Amino acid sequence: MLAKMGSELTMRSPQEIAFRLRQEMQNLRMLAFPPRLLRETSWPLPGLPAAACVAENLRNTEFASRVLDTADQILAHRFPLLGFTLETGPAIQWRRDYLNQRSTDAKYFRLIPYLDLSRAGDHKNIWELNRHQHLVLLAQAFLFSNRAAYLDEIVAQLNSWWTQNPFQRGINWTSALEVAFRAFSWLWIYHLVGNHMEPAFQKRFLESLYQHGCHIETNLSFYFSPNTHLLGEAVALHALGHLFPSFPRASRWAQLGSETVLREAKRQVREDGSHFEQSTYYHVYALDMFLFHAIISNPSSDYLAMLSRMADFLHSLMGPQRSLAFLSDDDGGRWFYPYGARDEFGRATLATCATLLGSDRWTFDAEDLYPQAAWWLGHTVGSMHKHYGSRLFPESGLAVMESPTGRVIMDAGPFGPGRAGHSHSDSLSVVVSTSHQPILVDSGTYTYVGDPQLRNAFRGTSAHNTIRVDGRDQAIPAGPFWWENPPAVRVVSWHTTESDDQIIAECRYGEIIHRRVVRFVKPDWILIFDHVDGPAGEHDVEQFWHLASPEAHAHLHFGSPAQEFACSHSFVFGVKQPARCLVVKRKTSLPVTFAAAVAVIPNATVNISEHPDGAVFSPVLPYHPDVRLAMVL
Repeated sequence: MLAKMGSELTMRSPQEIAFRLRQEMQNLRMLAFPPRLLRETSWPLPGLPAAACVAENLRNTEFASRVLDTADQILAHRFPLLGFTLETGPAIQWRRDYLNQRSTDAKYFRLIPYLDLSRAGDHKNIWELNRHQHLVLLAQAFLFSNRAAYLDEIVAQLNSWWTQNPFQRGINWTSALEVAFRAFSWLWIYHLVGNHMEPAFQKRFLESLYQHGCHIETNLSFYFSPNTHLLGEAVALHALGHLFPSFPRASRWAQLGSETVLREAKRQVREDGSHFEQSTYYHVYALDMFLFHAIISNPSSDYLAMLSRMADFLHSLMGPQRSLAFLSDDDGGRWFYPYGARDEFGRATLATCATLLGSDRWTFDAEDLYPQAAWWLGHTVGSMHKHYGSRLFPESGLAVMESPTGRVIMDAGPFGPGRAGHSHSDSLSVVVSTSHQPILVDSGTYTYVGDPQLRNAFRGTSAHNTIRVDGRDQAIPAGPFWWENPPAVRVVSWHTTESDDQIIAECRYGEIIHRRVVRFVKPDWILIFDHVDGPAGEHDVEQFWHLASPEAHAHLHFGSPAQEFACSHSFVFGVKQPARCLVVKRKTSLPVTFAAAVAVIPNATVNISEHPDGAVFSPVLPYHPDVRLAMVL
């Protein structure tokens, strides 16, 4: 262990080395002398809505029916996780990756090789079950039905979990964020059904929850993962301190957690409301975390304004279809209630924003309140439908072009901070949909560490609707959460009117310069022009287009012949499915130009003339018999 610590501390700053040494000494002290809880804790938790009243208001809804159906699956130990259903059999092995048939022992958590697939399995498959969000659902099911089997299952699973996962031993203690997720689930279990716990079980439950808080406090990810890891840990730590004031370190936790959340809000959220990870899915993750902190704290006006900006960003990304386009990493999880369609998770987030902030700026329906806002705020009625429009978010570089007939999202922003662990090599990529269906999509994420080749394939340039040169990604992958030499990306110009939107953006990496023009001539045509320049000699240049469905091909037109080939898309983390992709290929000297058009109406006619400095599009429609549209850099 000391040798491992020595290698990890190489090339660290003196401040980080001192922090990590103090952290490890405290962990070893707690391992030898686990924290004990001698005080009683009140129920229900202060400041949260009365759970029985919420359940009564939702009892006859479709949401309650779905909760009960899912709860019955869980009673049979069939767990809906990510994009698959995990069947464990009668005895749950909490440290086992059932999909890869790998288990680890209950050694001190620092000794667990959790990043080694061959020895530990895919830790995400293990951790997702150990977040215990399904136990919160069982507690909700009990409130809806008063059926004792749901409570009995909570007790049985927690008793088996404690037996297999002693404090600070095993893979389920290796990530402080996962400990925070589990603690957040447990505080909700206590709030929902704590009054139904037998005294001896309740004592053990609260002591283990207190130990979770001690572990989080000691292992906050100030250096390891100062992103949503640190944010989630801080939100959970503050919640434990605030909602369990009888815990010995409650006031310290509340203060440290809150200070960290506020500092991270300033660091992680940009002025345009986007989250700095440059991932639309992680934006929802982070916004939910920030929202819960606001609900149980006394937020400042600046903090509430930050939440509004994040909600504006999410509302624009969701669009009239109210479906989130997955750009960069899609984690598959959720801070609260991780069930249902992943691309619709943002609906509950916006409903929570509107309820908390008293704003009428974001679209939501009454049923969007049920998964989250009802339990966090007690609101079960209300709705709001708002207009969507075109907008550029300058810090993130995301441009949304909107009309009643279709929409385009273009990623003209930088990679994420640091090692850009959750970014994809997707600069200048676009996703396109009509008012009825998607046309061009992002390939998704599929895996983090389960298969290194597939990890790089799904986050690589060819998995996105953009340009690749000489078969190389726009950045160099260096491990599952690391990019080297990310490109320089900037928006050159942007304008929007009722009839016409246009963005020009540029991506530079190595000696390659890729400039893309995207113009939405409303309501019929989305025109795309690529200009690639670089070093002398011949180069293989490819323009990729990922189809949402086979029918999407009828919407696409190219200035040069396109070839179709098989690929894979992942619309839920952990699951991939066969798909089709189009590619326009040229082996040529640079500079070179490509042109393409997406017709909102399928099977429309267009002629495209490509020239070195521009392109001419001549679409033919009944109400546009001959319109010539020139695009010139």
